[in-house]
Amino acid sequence: MYITLESDYAVRITAELCRTQDKLDAKTISERTNVTLRFSLKILRKLVAAGIVKSFKGTQGGYKIAQAPSEITLKSVIEAIEGKYYFSRCLDPEAECNRGASGSCQFQDAFADITKTVGEKLESYDFARLTSSAAEQ
Repeated sequence: MYITLESDYAVRITAELCRTQDKLDAKTISERTNVTLRFSLKILRKLVAAGIVKSFKGTQGGYKIAQAPSEITLKSVIEAIEGKYYFSRCLDPEAECNRGASGSCQFQDAFADITKTVGEKLESYDFARLTSSAAEQ
């Protein structure tokens, strides 16, 4: 099981903007992260909508990180792309789940515990930490 390629790229794009701390145009972001320009623009729109990245219009436009890197977590970036994280769709209140005749799922408690653990772990990694450790390697 993997995170989606879009989430993987969103993490790379966010890291690049955190390292740079300057406004970058989409083409430069695309080149530095090895993500196609079209896909970069799609991801940047989602990151802007989530308030992680700020966009600037016009000839001097571009993108800049909108929050302190210490405030941006892996969880916030992945959820900006994928939506709220659930280990299983049976935990998503908007998804259908085959709960059986009793109305409950025998796996729901386990899946909820896994969701909580993964969410907490993703929340524990912020981009200040991630980008400083990458620079030291």
